[in-house]
Amino acid sequence: MTKDLVRTRHQIEKFYKLKSQLQGVSLRIQTLKSTQAMGEAMKGVTKAMGQMNRQMNLPSLQKILQEFEGENEKMELITEVMGDAIDDALEGDEEEEETEELVNQVLDEIGIDINQELLNAPSTAVAAPAAKTKVPQVETAGNDDAGIDSDLQASVSNELYNSGL
Repeated sequence: MTKDLVRTRHQIEKFYKLKSQLQGVSLRIQTLKSTQAMGEAMKGVTKAMGQMNRQMNLPSLQKILQEFEGENEKMELITEVMGDAIDDALEGDEEEEETEELVNQVLDEIGIDINQELLNAPSTAVAAPAAKTKVPQVETAGNDDAGIDSDLQASVSNELYNSGL
């Protein structure tokens, strides 16, 4: 009886080993089937790619792409020009208003009412002076960013000099 029990245990152990080996073989067969299916799929894709390559007209595609590139560049250029034009149109109004406000502020600070001065201005032609005199200019420190301010200062100085103040 003990011998039968030992034999039965060995048989069970052999059956487990055999079962594991059969499962391994089954997995290998399944892998081979998947590999074969992949090969068939790649064969189909290769045929489709070959047909597409035969149908494609490469010079025609290149011509279309070149035309597209040219039209795209034209569109970008037109967009840039239109954007610059719109920016210039919008900036001009703001700059004029800002310049006028700054001139009025400077004139108010030095006590000149431009409207009153224009009303008091002579309405007849004034004879030009015989000798040109140099208008005194206010010099600023060597700051290049102050170009607008120095132009404004020169304009105000000329106005003051011409008005006799």
